[in-house]
Amino acid sequence: MTETTARPGAGRLGAAGAAVAGAAMATNGLAYLLPMLGARYLAVEELSVLATVLALVAIAGVAGVGLQMAVAVHRARHPGAPTHRVTLVTTAAAGGAVVVAAPLVMTALRLSSAVVALVAGTTVAVVLAGRWLGELQGEQRFLRLAWAMGAVAVGRYGGMIVALVLGADVVATLVTGMLTAYLVLPVLAWVARPTRQAAAGDDAVVATMRIRQVTSAGTAALAMLAVSYADLIFARQLLSPADSGAYAVGTVLTKGALWAPQVIVVLALPRLAVGDNRVRTVVLAIVAACGAVLVAASALAGGFAFRLVGGEDYASLGEYAPFFAATGALYALVFAAVNAKIAAGARWPSAPLWVGAGVLAVLTMAVAPRTFQGIMWCALATAAGTALVMVFNPPPASHPAADDRSSPPDRAAGLPRSAPAGPPG
Repeated sequence: MTETTARPGAGRLGAAGAAVAGAAMATNGLAYLLPMLGARYLAVEELSVLATVLALVAIAGVAGVGLQMAVAVHRARHPGAPTHRVTLVTTAAAGGAVVVAAPLVMTALRLSSAVVALVAGTTVAVVLAGRWLGELQGEQRFLRLAWAMGAVAVGRYGGMIVALVLGADVVATLVTGMLTAYLVLPVLAWVARPTRQAAAGDDAVVATMRIRQVTSAGTAALAMLAVSYADLIFARQLLSPADSGAYAVGTVLTKGALWAPQVIVVLALPRLAVGDNRVRTVVLAIVAACGAVLVAASALAGGFAFRLVGGEDYASLGEYAPFFAATGALYALVFAAVNAKIAAGARWPSAPLWVGAGVLAVLTMAVAPRTFQGIMWCALATAAGTALVMVFNPPPASHPAADDRSSPPDRAAGLPRSAPAGPPG
């Protein structure tokens, strides 16, 4: 792989976008394949342990998502700025949280101490990876970012897939997954190696990244996860097993519409971080157009969509497909708007999402009928309200977070320094 220092042109940006989208699809594919193979190769009790561990790592790994976003914003403003200190603090906090919660997790979820230790160890590797992903994203080295995303996917899921196919039990599978997650970290460090060294007195050296930036981004990622999965949890609690299963099939369409356009957000975040406010409008327009296409497609082929996801038994629910897709499309707009707020250094960018999750809880538990349709309409209404608040409440002009001890964007933009590295050719 080679590096360039020019800003990515339209053609290179298109190729980079395709690469990042492909890497994201590969990651999601491996994430879906792992539990499918677990269902085939593991006993029921071991499959439950595997699914529980994957969920715990996903929740604890939100710290890594926050670290990636915060590092990307910081590196977009200050190419070459150090990020190792905040990475160590974030990783220690995430791993420590798992350790502190270990007694409760062992009791409530009936997991052994060895399994919980593996959760903590894997969480550390997942969070550490966020540093290098963020550095590549912030400096707009998107082709290298795609390679790094692929490496993370192989490390996080590939080792466990191979172990399952070779007949390993659940503990051996989890050990393999933890080891491969650590083995790819040197690869990430190599892929993200800097193209230039910061000199003493350089803006990159004096730009100190603070943990508050990671906390803000991580809280937003957790809020997005909570509000977009809350309806599924309420359906599980309030509906019969048959209806909750049908609702779960519908939410697959929601997640598809939510995540399909997110490569646009990944590519736009560095530009948003340096105060290019026109990008926000363009991103929201593209995400909205993508959502409209998906909603229209689900309206025309709803029965096929439900059949494809859940099988012939669910084809009759096709009339509800556009409503699930619309919920996901609206949350895609929310996700894009949240990223714009994070890039602008806004305080508490996740606040409207937490409010939305609370409103959804009140609607489903106390207002709407406890039916498949009732929960579906509550989720759609909450997504629409949250999207209106986020989209029509733009962030202020991009500025460093209060704890970012560095030059403001307007002054930093005028300092002589190399342009952000483009994707490798």
